[in-house]
Amino acid sequence: MDLKELDSTGVEPASHWYYVSKGRALIDLIGDRRFDELVDVGAGSGVFSRLLLEQGICDRALCIDSNYQGDSDAVHHGKPLLLRRELNGHSGSAVLMMDVLEHVADDAELLQQYTDRLPAGGIVVVTVPAFQFLWSGHDVLLEHYRRYRISDVETLLRRAGLEIVEGRYFFGLLFPVAAAMRLLDRILVLFMNRPKTSALKRAPGWLNSLLIKLHDFERVSVFKVNRLAGVSVLVLARKT
Repeated sequence: MDLKELDSTGVEPASHWYYVSKGRALIDLIGDRRFDELVDVGAGSGVFSRLLLEQGICDRALCIDSNYQGDSDAVHHGKPLLLRRELNGHSGSAVLMMDVLEHVADDAELLQQYTDRLPAGGIVVVTVPAFQFLWSGHDVLLEHYRRYRISDVETLLRRAGLEIVEGRYFFGLLFPVAAAMRLLDRILVLFMNRPKTSALKRAPGWLNSLLIKLHDFERVSVFKVNRLAGVSVLVLARKT
């Protein structure tokens, strides 16, 4: 999770509908795969590493984020959770990049840094915001460079020497609403000098629960075959 977004919105990632739903989609995408050490790049609060530790998907998580104040060691759900400002001497059998690549000018170079360390058969999971036409003040606030189509992500991963295993869009049921809101946001920012704000806000309890249920329905219905539209792209690839 982006620490800047956490600071600006004050949302609690462990309970906010967006992170709960995205975490469950991540678990579905990973399936029955299990890892010894997970390297979570741009981990922020570590919400997804913590989730995978809780679910027994990895035995140890290494969270990398240059915005950490310093290095620290912790235990979560009885398993090591390490926070580091940079990667030193670790490889792991899986790399997680949850909404990271859009934050750097050279996404291919960052991806290559971590895939080069992976052993054969190692897994990379990437999520990024979808579709450039959804660009809004949210992206500007979070200092994004771009948004992606699913084909863009898969091409990027193949060029890094990876084989695509799964690629899907998520938050598809919200796509029409999100597209309308992002268009309105662009108009307000451009013509009415509206401040640039994050699209993620605190939601009333009833709405938060409703949105979690809505995306639970999406996961069990169209998520496995959705290569058409959504607000996020999720791709799982393997090093050959």
